[in-house]
Amino acid sequence: MAESSSVPAAAAKSDAETEELLDRMLTRLALCDDSKLQALLSKLLPLTISSLSSSSQLVRNKVLEILSHVNKRVKHQPEIGLPLTELWSMYTEAGATPMVKNFCIVYIEMAFERAPLKEKENLSPMLVVNISKLPQQHQEILMRIATKVIGECHASRVDNEIAAKYKLMNSHDRDLFLEFCLHTVLYQPPAQGGGSSPGLSVAQANRIAGKVPLKGDMLLTRKLGILNLVEAMELSPELVYPLYLAASADSQEPVVKRGEELIKRKASGANLDDLRLISRLFLLFTGTTGAENTATDSRVNPGNATLKVKLMAVFCRSITAANSFPSTLQCIFDCIYGSTTTSRLKQLGMEFTVWVFKHSKLDQLKLMGPLILNGIVKLLDGYSNSESVARSTRTFSFQAIGLLAQRLPQLFRDKIEMATRLFHALKVESQSLRFIIQEATNSLAAAYMGASAAVLTELESLLLNNCQVEESEVRFCALRWATSVFDSQHCPSRFICMLGAADSRLDIREIALEGLFLGKDAGQIISQNLDHRYPKLGEMLDYILKQQPKLLDSYELREQKLLFPSKMYVAMIKFLLKCFESELVQNSSLGRSSEFLSSVERMCLLLEHAMAFEGSVELHSTTSKALVTIGSYLPEMVSSHFASRISWLKHLLSHVDMDTRESVARLLGIASSSLPVTASSDLIRELVSLFSGTNKRFVVQHGALCATGFVTADCVSRTPSIQEELLQNTLKCLVDVVNSESATLASISMQALGHIGLSGSLPSLVCDSSSVSILELLNEKLSKLLSGDDNKAVQKIVISIGHMCVKETSASNMKIALDLIFSLCRSKVEDILFAAGEALSFIWGGVPVTADVILKTNYTSLSMTSNFLMGDMKLSLSKYSSDEKNVVSEDCHIVVRDTISKKLFDALLYSSRKEERCAGTVWLLSLTMYCGDHPTIQQMLPEIQEAFSFLLGEQNELTQELASQGMSIVYDLGDTSMKKNLVDALVTTLTGSGKRKRAIKLVEDSEVFQEGTIGESLSGGKLSTYKELCNLANEMGQPDLIYKFMDLANYQASLNSKRGAAFGFSKIAKQAGDALQPHLRLLIPRLVRYQYDPDKNVQDAMAHIWKSLVADPKRTIDENLEYIFDDLLVQCGSRLWRSREAACLALADIIQGRKFDQVGKHLKKIWLVAFRAMDDIKETVRNAGDKLCRAITSLTIRLCDVSLTEASDASQSMDIVLPFLLAEGILSKVDSIRKASIGVVMKLAKGAGIALRPHLSDLVCCMLESLSSLEDQGLNYVELHAANVGIQTEKLENLRLSIAKGSPMWETLDLCINVVDSKSLELLVPRLAILVRSGVGLNTRVGVATFINLLVQKVVVGIRPYSNMLLRSLFPVVKEEKSTAAKRAFAGALASVLKHSTPSQAQKLIEDTAALHTGDRNAQISCVYLLKSYSSIASDVLSGYNTVILPVIFTSRFEDDKHVSGLFEELWEESTSGDRVTLQLYMGEIVSLICDSIASSSWASKRKSAKAICKLGEVLGDSLSSYHVLLTSLMKEIPGRLWEGKETLLDAISALSVYNHKAISMEDPALPGTILSLVSSACTKKVKRYREAAFNCLEQVIKSFGNPEFFCLVFPMLFDMCNLTSPNKTGRAPLASDTTKAESDDAEDVSIPVDKLMNCITSCIRVASVTDLVENKKKLMDVFSISLSPGFQWTVKMSAFSSVKELCSRLQSNLNDFQGTSLHARTTAFIHELFSSVSPKLVESISTIKISQVHIAASECLLEIAQLGRYISATNWRDIGLEGEVVQLIEKEKNEQARSTLKKCIDNLQNFERANAESN
Repeated sequence: MAESSSVPAAAAKSDAETEELLDRMLTRLALCDDSKLQALLSKLLPLTISSLSSSSQLVRNKVLEILSHVNKRVKHQPEIGLPLTELWSMYTEAGATPMVKNFCIVYIEMAFERAPLKEKENLSPMLVVNISKLPQQHQEILMRIATKVIGECHASRVDNEIAAKYKLMNSHDRDLFLEFCLHTVLYQPPAQGGGSSPGLSVAQANRIAGKVPLKGDMLLTRKLGILNLVEAMELSPELVYPLYLAASADSQEPVVKRGEELIKRKASGANLDDLRLISRLFLLFTGTTGAENTATDSRVNPGNATLKVKLMAVFCRSITAANSFPSTLQCIFDCIYGSTTTSRLKQLGMEFTVWVFKHSKLDQLKLMGPLILNGIVKLLDGYSNSESVARSTRTFSFQAIGLLAQRLPQLFRDKIEMATRLFHALKVESQSLRFIIQEATNSLAAAYMGASAAVLTELESLLLNNCQVEESEVRFCALRWATSVFDSQHCPSRFICMLGAADSRLDIREIALEGLFLGKDAGQIISQNLDHRYPKLGEMLDYILKQQPKLLDSYELREQKLLFPSKMYVAMIKFLLKCFESELVQNSSLGRSSEFLSSVERMCLLLEHAMAFEGSVELHSTTSKALVTIGSYLPEMVSSHFASRISWLKHLLSHVDMDTRESVARLLGIASSSLPVTASSDLIRELVSLFSGTNKRFVVQHGALCATGFVTADCVSRTPSIQEELLQNTLKCLVDVVNSESATLASISMQALGHIGLSGSLPSLVCDSSSVSILELLNEKLSKLLSGDDNKAVQKIVISIGHMCVKETSASNMKIALDLIFSLCRSKVEDILFAAGEALSFIWGGVPVTADVILKTNYTSLSMTSNFLMGDMKLSLSKYSSDEKNVVSEDCHIVVRDTISKKLFDALLYSSRKEERCAGTVWLLSLTMYCGDHPTIQQMLPEIQEAFSFLLGEQNELTQELASQGMSIVYDLGDTSMKKNLVDALVTTLTGSGKRKRAIKLVEDSEVFQEGTIGESLSGGKLSTYKELCNLANEMGQPDLIYKFMDLANYQASLNSKRGAAFGFSKIAKQAGDALQPHLRLLIPRLVRYQYDPDKNVQDAMAHIWKSLVADPKRTIDENLEYIFDDLLVQCGSRLWRSREAACLALADIIQGRKFDQVGKHLKKIWLVAFRAMDDIKETVRNAGDKLCRAITSLTIRLCDVSLTEASDASQSMDIVLPFLLAEGILSKVDSIRKASIGVVMKLAKGAGIALRPHLSDLVCCMLESLSSLEDQGLNYVELHAANVGIQTEKLENLRLSIAKGSPMWETLDLCINVVDSKSLELLVPRLAILVRSGVGLNTRVGVATFINLLVQKVVVGIRPYSNMLLRSLFPVVKEEKSTAAKRAFAGALASVLKHSTPSQAQKLIEDTAALHTGDRNAQISCVYLLKSYSSIASDVLSGYNTVILPVIFTSRFEDDKHVSGLFEELWEESTSGDRVTLQLYMGEIVSLICDSIASSSWASKRKSAKAICKLGEVLGDSLSSYHVLLTSLMKEIPGRLWEGKETLLDAISALSVYNHKAISMEDPALPGTILSLVSSACTKKVKRYREAAFNCLEQVIKSFGNPEFFCLVFPMLFDMCNLTSPNKTGRAPLASDTTKAESDDAEDVSIPVDKLMNCITSCIRVASVTDLVENKKKLMDVFSISLSPGFQWTVKMSAFSSVKELCSRLQSNLNDFQGTSLHARTTAFIHELFSSVSPKLVESISTIKISQVHIAASECLLEIAQLGRYISATNWRDIGLEGEVVQLIEKEKNEQARSTLKKCIDNLQNFERANAESN
């Protein structure tokens, strides 16, 4: 047919034929019903459209006619589909003409609206593939279609198959599609006023919407679909970021949530510095509305405010955005000044400005900076301070200004307007903003560095105006500017710093002092700033005086007012003094310059002004010392200046401050040098009178004493000197003060004597014509004073003795002085020892200070100058350098030096008392330091070195530290050979190889240990001296213990030596230089270790060496790494705990960041020592071991991680570490080691990847064993006692397993599964098979089973070569396993292996499994678990063996064990769809199994088979075809001995009789009788349960077969049995408890169950003929009489009631049939007898038994008898009084049913009586 021909065929036709064909199509189309129209169109439409390729106008017109008809027909019937696939194929044909394509796309769009959802979903991706090659109009239509389908199909999810189709797009197609998707997401429903969506142009909005605007749910689903699809396409974050960002700013909440979620999950890693991405984002922000050359409809609107906020947050993280001029600028101004801006956008705009200023390139910043700055200023001016909303905006504004000042300082440098603005803002802005403004202000300061002089002048004024305002932030900034903008010689800025020095805030004071170079770090700052220079003194003074001219005013009584705070004066004076010293040092000839001297004069006047009475003590002290300092440089000028101010100075001698008094006294001494001798003498007399007169004020005495010493010393040194008489008088007065006054004044007086002694030898005092030396005169008093408690006084006195002996020539005086000084050798006061050392140095001679330095400078003492022997003496005294030499008697001093040397080396340094050794050390070091250049000291250097080396081992820290300092000084003083010997000695001490050359003799009170070091004695006393240690050893009965104490003491001394050597070493290391190089290999490892010593002192000492010795620590360690490792690994096993601890800590630090080639060969040893340390006996070592373990763990994980280490190195690391951890770590008995090892192994498994495969078998087995071995032992204990506390074992097992599955071991096993391959199975599976059999512990056993299961799932068929091995291992374990959880797990593993085993293996396994059902309980449970697992995991394998397993499952449902039967019951329900069908299908196999079980010797098998037969009968009923076989088997088992549960056979016979009696009777009529006989004989058995079952069976057999002959066969036996029964001897019915007790005893109770017997009689009555009943009337009446007697239970009576009712029913139904026969008469007589005999029994039962069931049954029975009463003739009737008894029963009866029945009885009786009365 033409209409069925293909498109090409149609095209080949001529135009005429085509027109004819189209005409016929039109006709057929017109005649087609709507129901068939879709089928027709599927062929017609493609053919019609393809005809448009014809050039014939007639053909085209016909096509248009057809299409018009089609449009009309389908327009209002959307259910009619169009051929979508065919149309798309036609559209995509290469040769399709434009007209064909145009029409195709129209109908494609129509077809998509009618197509099924699935078809649209599948075809939609094809629309956008290669879309970039299509015309733009077609692109828009197709993408609209695609997005519509996406919205319909993918709003909730996207299938992977569909996503894969979309991924086929090339980059051009993808870009077009993503752009359309972005515009769709940006699209918003048009408002009433019109306009396009934010972020889109009008043209773009129309392109998205098409003809009808998108609204509501349609737009929502479309956007959600797009988001889901784009996520599924897995594109780069940079491509999708704008799309997700636009979604997160949408107006619809679901889109916003989805967009934010995708940004976090998929686009968080986008490169925000991608230029293309940032350009697209800027376009979203700004649009193109400002482009004038763009058509109105094409101008893109800026994004909405929400989108802009999100875009700004992105821009503030992109450096590219900061450098995208002019977009950056446009964006900032749009935020700040845009018409649609918000406060949030303004804030973000300023935040972006800060970002731009920080990250933009300088060339771009130069273009943007000025414009943005103007905008910021305008913005700040537009806000008022009250606008809280604008606070954050202003914050960023000020921050931006600060940043811009750093980047473009030239913008601010020419004007101070911005500085003025910021300082003003600091005053007026709120407190919360001031910190930001303060930072901006400080940043702005840098912009003015190097500004013009005019600008700097303006800044000076600005800073002066702001440096003392109320706001602290303003003051701080003013000080900061003063110190940073101006150089150090700028006087105004220094003056501002002086003002700041008195500020109330500490930070401002500190920065002010820093600007004056007076702060804490002034020395460091000056050393760093090599160009630092102070202003000229004259210029600085001029500026200060310009600010305050009255600063030079001063008065005699100091009543002038201070113009500044005291603290400012202090700072000013100190700075001026620095200026003075700096200028003088730079040009020493300035001292002769009149200009400079004039400045100094003015400075002195300023200082005198500062001594105003109202000044602080600090100010006065500082000022007076400053005057002395000036005097030390310019003594002539100062002395001449103050010679005229003597009275002013005398007035200050009584100042309250001691330092001020001493400084004034020095000034008085300096000033006296310009006075004539007579004036000086008068001054001395006046001063003497002050302290020797009646005025006893301390301050006056102190000042006068000090001044006397200085003035007299000056006079003695002059030529001519003062009169001898005056000198004698002065000295006598001073001696008197020493003898008579307090220790303090005595020490001052001694100080004065010392000062005089410095200037000349003190003469002997003339007393009573005899002369006595001063020391001799004061010896006794001085001895007392030196032994006193006033340490300060003692120091002054002992130094004074040294001063007095400087020019002493008398040997006796020298001896007295030495004896006094040596008496201090046991002093424990360090300052006194230092003072004594200084005194000895003065006596020795050669000290680096002169009398003038001591008397005319601010000198205090040599100890202070040398920082107590720890500083550089030469540097400290360099400014006091003098060529003056002390001329003394050398002979006398030679003897003195010899005496001092002997005392030191023979008595003190090697004394048994530590105090004396300490004193000797201090004094020897003092001599070495102060007199080191003296020839005698130079000769003694080797001996001094030996002494200091020995003293390095002292326990006393001071001794040790000073000894090490002494070593350093000796090194400085020694020659080359001595330096070499010293270095060698120190190295041997540090490395522990040196020995002490000289020993100390121990006496009783020699202290061996410091108190508290080794605890207390047995009695609680202290334990430190040699005597106490010996006593303890004797008390303990171990005298040899003293040697251990001494060994410990020697070790302590060795450690101390190392620490002391370290101090000395640190001082000489830098000087030693190359001499140390040969020793570095020995030193470096030990130095590294000692830096981690537990003793903080040792750490510090070694750190000093390290810093001195090592310039580049990292390089040094790298070069000596092998030696360090060797030493540390050895020391980790040291017997000394401190060595072990230090080595562990050092190793922990050293190994961090190392590569494999550095630590590879030590890796195992490090792990070993780490584990050993973790189990150390000492806690601190264990802690160090833990730290080392953490460090080596981190290192190992990195070395084994293939992503961080080379694969070969990672493999080697794994080969070293993993076996060790598995063998030594996880199996360790130490809990912490086990836990650490498991953690490491787990982390290794995570990062190792395939490098784990060679170790897989060891790792897996170890982890599986650890599941149990590392379990909390408490759980085992709980499980053992679970039954006692009522916890179910199975629940506890499940709890244990759940804990194990959450453990690191199980996580590691999961990781192992992922890397298993076929090669690793060769080693792994045999190990697993062994572990299956030998594994111990619940978790391990379940774990190995679960692991095998997972392993099989991973490798699938790869397990087949090992299936036989695993099956043979697993099956016995399942049988033997006692734990339920483990049994299930192993069964699951076995099922997994079964799934991939061979058919023969599967058959054997299933048959073996089925055979388990005949075993014990455990075997049966194993059977059911195995079958369950097979069914769920390997069902396809198991389905072929249903004939084997289903019979087993069926019969096992009837096991005696309820748990086992329940499990099989569940399995049966899971395995079958219906009992009946399954049983019929597998009947043969089931019956065969049952018969085998019945014939077996197992009673349990017989029982469950019998129960199975019962179930078969119940389910199949009479369709049980194999009944005969089953019945035969049962009947064979009935005879013979009884066994427990044999009654179930009778139940089975009963069931077969009930359900198959017809078939049995038909097949063998004699068989029922045989069954009856068999069952009857069973009723005679003596076992209660069996007999009851026999009676029940007999009842059912009689009922089922219904043979009347059975009555005669059975009833006699039953009657005889009934006669044998007797009621309870007490005559009462047994209680319920008695009944229960009787029923529970099967073996002993042989009584006949009367109720069961009566049930059998009832069955007999039911099947018997009436004749037989009447003939056995008497026996029946006897039976009823017996059974209704009071002695039986109510249950027996209930059975009797049933029998009576059955008899009445039989008699009534047959009575009419025997009318007129003799049988009728006999029957009537039987009824009468029944009425007469049984009715009273029934009434009696109702009245005596209080059970409602009895009442109901008895009343119903009575009604039956009463109804039969109508057959009794009137002649035979006799009244037995029944009616009255029944009436009484009715009155008492509570049961409504019984009462109603009894009323019916009354009615029947009354009717009967009326009938009899009428007949009579």
